This record gives sequence, structure tokens and C-alpha cells, in this order.
Amino acid sequence: MAGERKQQILETLAKMLEAPKREKITTASLAAKLEVSEAALYRHFANKAQMFEGLISFIEETIFGLINKIGTEETDGLRQIQRTITMLLAFAEKNPGMTRVLIGDALVNEDEKLQVRINQLYDRIEVTLKQSLRIAETQSGSKGDAEAQANLIVCYIVGRWQQFAKSGFKRKPTEYVQQQVTTLINY
Repeated sequence: MAGERKQQILETLAKMLEAPKREKITTASLAAKLEVSEAALYRHFANKAQMFEGLISFIEETIFGLINKIGTEETDGLRQIQRTITMLLAFAEKNPGMTRVLIGDALVNEDEKLQVRINQLYDRIEVTLKQSLRIAETQSGSKGDAEAQANLIVCYIVGRWQQFAKSGFKRKPTEYVQQQVTTLINY
């Protein structure tokens, strides 16, 4: 029961983050949306930062679970990269509230440790892409700069997430993905 309530709080917070108007979400507004008291929220989370940590944990588990699945299913390095990019953009498209967390928009005026955690998530994505790029280099016999290219791809992904959020969730991150991925990773 407590786990269900915790999940409900996180889902409601994520839903509130989907509002195109970027109003500050307070524990009072979250409690009102859930039709509970603020004290009820604090029975499950010590503070709002812990709620955002819960969202970030969900994002990490989902994204890296899918990245690991791609790595297991796909041996071709270029296909790994294409699928990873597409998955990251599709995840944002399906989860607009989470996108605001991913770009740090929802974390402004919150505990700075949360933004550090998002930055670490970016770093982990970059390392994963670098590994796939090295596989692609080995498979194609060509040598590139995997580190620089992985960084460029992460910048592209974050840029697409930004564009999606800043457009009020109108510009879909997956728009043009097939054409753009080809330009990003031409081996």
C-alpha cells in the first residue's frame, strides 16, 4: 500500500511537470492534486528533493534497462547507436514531465545534487555511446574520434529534449530522427 502511494505521488508529480506553463510545483500544490495533506506526502518522502530523486531513479532504471537490452540484442555498433538515440528521444516524447527533469528545467531552485545526478546520467549515456562507436570502428575498420562523436550525440539528444520542452511539448524529439542520425554517425 505504501509503495503504491509513493508511486502515485511520483506519477502525479510527473504529470504536473507536463504543464506547458512552468509554474513552480510546491508540496502544497502536489498534495492538493492528490487530495491529501502535505503531511501525507511527508510520510513517504522527507522532502521534495526526495520526490525528484524518485523520478530520476525511474528515468535511470528505464533508460539504462533499455540501453542494456539494445546492447544485448544488437551486435552491430552503428545499429546500437541508432537504436539508443531513437529510444532516448522516444522516451522523452512519451514522458514530457520526465523531459523537464532530464533537461534540468524542473530542478531549478531545487537541491543542486539533483542536477549533479542528471549530469552523471548524461555522462553514463556518453560512455555507452562511446562503447558502441568503438564497436562500430572495429567492425568498419575505420578510426574516428569516438569520444568527440559520443559527446556530439549527447549534445544532439539534449538539444532535442530542450526543443521539445521549450516548445510546450509541440516539437516532437523524434521528428527527423532517421535523417539526422545518419548525419551524426556516418561510418
